[in-house]
Formats: sequence, structure tokens, C-alpha cells
Amino acid sequence: MKLLLTSNGFYTDEIKRRFLDLLDADPQSLEAAIITTASPQKEQNRFAKKAGSDFEEMDFRKVDWVDIESESPDILLQKDVIYINGGNPFFLLEQMKKSGADRVLAELAQKGTVIVGVSAGAVLLGPDIRVVHHFTPQLNARNIDDFSALGLTDKRIFPHYDREDLFGDGTGKTIEERIREFETIESCSVTRLNDDGYLVVETLKSSGTETHP
Repeated sequence: MKLLLTSNGFYTDEIKRRFLDLLDADPQSLEAAIITTASPQKEQNRFAKKAGSDFEEMDFRKVDWVDIESESPDILLQKDVIYINGGNPFFLLEQMKKSGADRVLAELAQKGTVIVGVSAGAVLLGPDIRVVHHFTPQLNARNIDDFSALGLTDKRIFPHYDREDLFGDGTGKTIEERIREFETIESCSVTRLNDDGYLVVETLKSSGTETHP
């Protein structure tokens, strides 16, 4: 299993280098898919387009945009890299389960396909998205009540940890205070990622490693 969890995708040269280190072949022989389902404007989303440009700059042979809301997730089975763009995590989780993409991604992960999770996409690769519900329940416009996620890693990610402007709280609590509150309520730990942060999760058979700044 090879996972790269980030707040902003290929945000720094270091993150790009760590990503390239995960590949088993030259990018010129590889194909990537960008899942745009959670993103406003889908493949026209500026962050999705930036990811596409990044893959092109890394000389990937082919890059496709995939929306599992309207396309079969089986498309992903032919790809060497899956990039899950950010957006609304509740909608993304709903569509992952509805389309069967959750099972496809689990299969790909076991095969060693590199999976990049960005913001909501990074949270989704963990055991659940409860931390999102704790911070931004208003995003749950579909009123989903099953917050269990893909579980490809046991890490609960909180992206954009250094962006107080994104997570305003009427009580005046800081992001850190609210995360600690969540950890106490849920009896769990949360991995904080700044905008330039990342976490690499690699597993080989029964052993696993993780690295981050």
C-alpha cells in the first residue's frame, strides 16, 4: 500500500519528490486519474486543473479526470496513480459508497497503486470523517449519518491545520482547542497537517512505515 496524504496536493517540491519516490516506474509509462467528484466545477475546479498540470510537468503518459458520481469506478482499475481531489467530504463519501469506488480503491491499494488524498480526499482514506462533522457539520447537506470511511489507514487527518481563517468558530476556540476536544470525545488521535504538510503511509505485507515533516 502506498498512500500520500496532503492538504494541497503537490504543494511543494518536497512533496513532489516524495510522490515520485513512491512510483515503481518512470512517469512517462504511467497513467493517473484525478477524482473530481467532491470538487466544485468538477474537472474545471482550479485545484483539479493544477493537479493535472503537475502530472503533465512530471511527464505522466496520460491523465484522466474521473467523476464517480456519473462514471464507473472500474475506470480506475487501469490507472497507476489515483489522485482524490478535495471538496465536500460528505458528498465524496456518499458517492464513494454508492458507486462502489470504495471497494475499487481498496483493491487498488492492495495492489500497490499509489493513491494521493488531498484535503477531503486525505480525510476519506482514514477510518472515518467524524472530525469533519465536528468542525463543519453544515457541509453535510445530504444528512448522511454513517461517517465510516475507506479505512486504508488508521490515521485521522485534519488538513489545513494552520488555516484558522477556514474554520471559524463562534466560541472563539482555536483549531487546536477544537481538535483536542474532538480527541477527548472520540478517544482518538488526529494527525495535523499544515497547508504544506504531508504524510506518507507505506505497508509491505505485515510491516508499515510512515513519514512526514
